[in-house]
Amino acid sequence: MGSYTPKNILITGAAGFIASHVANRLIRSYPDYNIVVLDKLDYCSNLKNLLPSKSSPNFKFVKGDIGSADLVNYLLITESIDTIMHFAAQTHVDNSFGNSFEFTKNNIYGTHVLLEACKVTGQIRRFIHVSTDEVYGETDEDAVVGNHEASQLLPTNPYSATKAGAEMLVMAYGRSYGLPVITTRGNNVYGPNQFPEKLIPKFILLAMQGKPLPIHGDGSNVRSYLYCEDVAEAFELILHKGEVGHVYNIGTKKERRVIDVAKDICRLFSVDPETNIKFVENRPFNDQRYFLDDQKLKILGWSERTIWQEGLKKTIEWYTKNPNWWGDVSGALLPHPRMLMMPGGIERHPEGSEEEKSESFVPSNTRMLVPPSKSCSSPRKPPYKFLIYGKTGWIGGVLGKLCEKQGIPFEYGKGRLQDRSSLLADIQNVRPTHVFNAAGVTGRPNVDWCESHKAETIRANVAGTLTLADVCREHGLLMVNFATGCIFEYDAKHPEGSGVGFTEEDKPNFFGSFYSKTKAMVEELLKEFDNVCTLRVRMPISSDLNNPRNFITKISRYNKVVNIPNSVTILDELLPISIEMAKRNLRGIWNFTNPGVVSHNEILEMYKQYIDPKFTWANFTIEEQAKVIVAARSNNEMDASKLKKEFPELLPVNESLIKYVFEPNKTNSTQ
Repeated sequence: MGSYTPKNILITGAAGFIASHVANRLIRSYPDYNIVVLDKLDYCSNLKNLLPSKSSPNFKFVKGDIGSADLVNYLLITESIDTIMHFAAQTHVDNSFGNSFEFTKNNIYGTHVLLEACKVTGQIRRFIHVSTDEVYGETDEDAVVGNHEASQLLPTNPYSATKAGAEMLVMAYGRSYGLPVITTRGNNVYGPNQFPEKLIPKFILLAMQGKPLPIHGDGSNVRSYLYCEDVAEAFELILHKGEVGHVYNIGTKKERRVIDVAKDICRLFSVDPETNIKFVENRPFNDQRYFLDDQKLKILGWSERTIWQEGLKKTIEWYTKNPNWWGDVSGALLPHPRMLMMPGGIERHPEGSEEEKSESFVPSNTRMLVPPSKSCSSPRKPPYKFLIYGKTGWIGGVLGKLCEKQGIPFEYGKGRLQDRSSLLADIQNVRPTHVFNAAGVTGRPNVDWCESHKAETIRANVAGTLTLADVCREHGLLMVNFATGCIFEYDAKHPEGSGVGFTEEDKPNFFGSFYSKTKAMVEELLKEFDNVCTLRVRMPISSDLNNPRNFITKISRYNKVVNIPNSVTILDELLPISIEMAKRNLRGIWNFTNPGVVSHNEILEMYKQYIDPKFTWANFTIEEQAKVIVAARSNNEMDASKLKKEFPELLPVNESLIKYVFEPNKTNSTQ
């Protein structure tokens, strides 16, 4: 078997976990190899992972995306690349369930761009494609022999499906164009520098914080774990000894249940597993077992060196010494991480001496194709940037003030929702991480306006909202959409006063106003978009009692009011929650109201108690109300248990009214 000696290696994604260990190893061990790292610095990448190579003359870093054909071609030619080690990919399964298009874009399209560049330049002597054991799908629990390299590919989740798709392209370019390809499929890897959305670093950081370790399902799922340095050694061997056209499993037969991993970490932190492990809802499809046959790589000369106890201890020691390596990772430490893929990612700079901080982390011989920051002492690029539609609206205006208060960069959209080209321009100019849609037509002064302006209502509430959702989907962006709960009315299954509220799964049953019809219609259509978080707002109330759109302000100015219990949305409490929902990358439909109901009379009694002791009002019936309005009004109770489960601190409606609305407005005459 011959040995291959590369000259100029391009390693994609090497600011990430596994690839950084491979890159640092090759740069250190082979000073005659020129190593070029290409990484777009996504959320799970960190330039500090490459610190050991910072001063090496054979190392060059380029910030860029493998999806850019011009950049890839330019690099292959100008750097005389003869070898590619392709690690760059979106890899977290949980994310793939909610943002699958981003996985297709990175894992399949990005790989295709690389392959085509190799074909066009005709200079590549090795293309090592890094895949995953998950392409084989679930292994039978009682299987004694693991999946070998010729086993059928049966991926079970969007992530593994995109990796299998990329493999098919690699194989096709090998056969059709003679590209010298090698594919690897590896077990789970752990060790220093791993982003804590993955199981082991997440458990370690939670244990360091004294928090419980969340187990998906019952924890019986079995996984095999390899220490990162052992895996880097495997890639070193495959680079030099691997045969073109072959696939190599990088695995271990030493399997562990997830619950046992958690218990081992608890023991190393000297805490009781019984009280420090909690069981949470399983993810949509959680393969029970991945089991590899690693004989082929062993024959090539590789074997696992680091035993589990030793590797885990090393990993814990590293995270203990580097707790802030990744900055704020609170979103990744949730039971079901929802780290949104952010355009351009976060450019984290290494922390070192004052001298090191005075310049960007770029080796002296590096020509950056994307200019680095001028100074490491300048503020880091913030992890979030919001694009908000609805600047002149009530909710949109309050959202902007909240962003200012929280220090979150934001801009208001300039485009009209129904104008696709203007929305595309907004996204191109702002480059947001999240989009909030608080625009739309509710009518002035109320929903009766929509009855005589149906075309305008459809244009804004239906066509515009769907256009924005589709543009966001194309760009891998989450859209938080402020919708309405005024699409339900009390019925036999949900009678007034019963405490039985409408859930997120219930079908709309109120079509008494054209406004509600359009809102019900667009909500149903938005279910086809996996990038939308729909928040059903009802009768919004805020502490700004001078705002004419405030439900309290409205009814306090009416001559007569009906007296019906309803679910309402206390904006002062819930709008900050909407920002947190975006950070957590929550999707689907949410009843965005405080738990419980409150009647018109109950609200006005509070108004009298806290604001105006002399205030009086009169009631009239729904039948009497119908004579003075054009469109019927929705009255209902929304079941807020889903929101309460995600945000346990959410207050019942009466308590929230007092805390956020009436106490802050309490007048001297009532004190």
